[in-house]
Amino acid sequence: MTAKIKLTSLSISLTSAQVQPFLAQALDPLSLDGKRVLVIIPDGTRSAPIPLLFPLINDLILPRAKQLDYLIALGTHPPMPEAAVDRLVGMPTAEREKKYPAVHIFNHHWDDPASLATLGTIPASEMAVLTNGLLPVDVPIRLNRLLLDYDQLLICGPVFPHEVVGFSGGAKYLFPGVAGPEVINTTHWLGALVTSMNTIGVKDTPVRRVIHRAAAFVDRDLLCLAMAVKGHDLHGMFIGPHQQAWEAAADLSAQLNILKVKQPFKQVLSMPAPLYDEIWTAAKAMYKTEPVIADGGEVIIYAPHITEISRTHGMLIRQVGYHVRDYFTAQWERFRDIPWAVLAHSTHVRGVGAFVDGVERPRIQVTLATGIPKEVCAQINLGYRDPATINPAQWADREAEGLLLVRDAGEYLYRLL
Repeated sequence: MTAKIKLTSLSISLTSAQVQPFLAQALDPLSLDGKRVLVIIPDGTRSAPIPLLFPLINDLILPRAKQLDYLIALGTHPPMPEAAVDRLVGMPTAEREKKYPAVHIFNHHWDDPASLATLGTIPASEMAVLTNGLLPVDVPIRLNRLLLDYDQLLICGPVFPHEVVGFSGGAKYLFPGVAGPEVINTTHWLGALVTSMNTIGVKDTPVRRVIHRAAAFVDRDLLCLAMAVKGHDLHGMFIGPHQQAWEAAADLSAQLNILKVKQPFKQVLSMPAPLYDEIWTAAKAMYKTEPVIADGGEVIIYAPHITEISRTHGMLIRQVGYHVRDYFTAQWERFRDIPWAVLAHSTHVRGVGAFVDGVERPRIQVTLATGIPKEVCAQINLGYRDPATINPAQWADREAEGLLLVRDAGEYLYRLL
């Protein structure tokens, strides 16, 4: 099957009635009779029409397959509780158990060795080629061992501009979505070495090359349902081999999810979308506005509801703080044993900058106006603003003054024309 099977609409959102026959056409040629099928879906930190697709996929596959289950691609995010899973798929547990009693939904556990299987290793010599010499290290490819219990894998998720890999989606739902810590840490640090500014919204990146190479170790039939989403609306769907489907969705995402402005701004008030409830994910409000902030400017992440840095990595981030890439590379012996994904997050949030003669010089200031106290912001090397002193309405329509208000930040990438 090729990625020529597609359903797109730039002007209107796609409905269930439009998607159902398209899905049926794409799934019909597959040899699913008597097979076990595993669908890999995003977690609640991604805008995706999973509630629209969940019943359609079930109704199309269950009559043919021996088993149909779902695995949530959490990466290192915390496992989703039952109520959150209900919201994710748009159906309460009681209703699912009545309508689809044989269907199971699993959380991924990246930090449980017993839940992972080793598929192979990308050798350092090959990594040197894939990463343009940036990270020539051996990378063990470990993946959730559940995948080995199924005959057909179906990646089902959206594609957006992304700070680590360029555009999310496709095989990224495998690595790091349902992967072990080695490939998670390596790919994230590789993205940090390249920097978010040189990665986000770019299709061909060193991280994407590594992810596609890692996916070659998966010896199961693999189909990708890649989506382009604007807000909460589905505008495009591409089904086929993971690389081709992802490429087509990334091209559409570039049209839907990248906003271009004429001049840089001295201050940006960036309000993370409500689905982000910790800095680990809400920092997209920084990543996706960084390209349009003037040198010496400031981004204020305004999210009074956020009180956590990261439920998974918070203690380590408090220990390390937020710093530019060169702060770490210049002192590598001091930091090399910190999980590389944590270091990568730190550099992405702090942004581009330099570390010269022991002095850190970030290009821009990053300030939190959240429920995180002032003393904690100082500890982690970020600015602080009392959110009670900010009225977002006063930021509206002031672009001519060099001020930009971004609501639902993290959903769109801002770039200069």
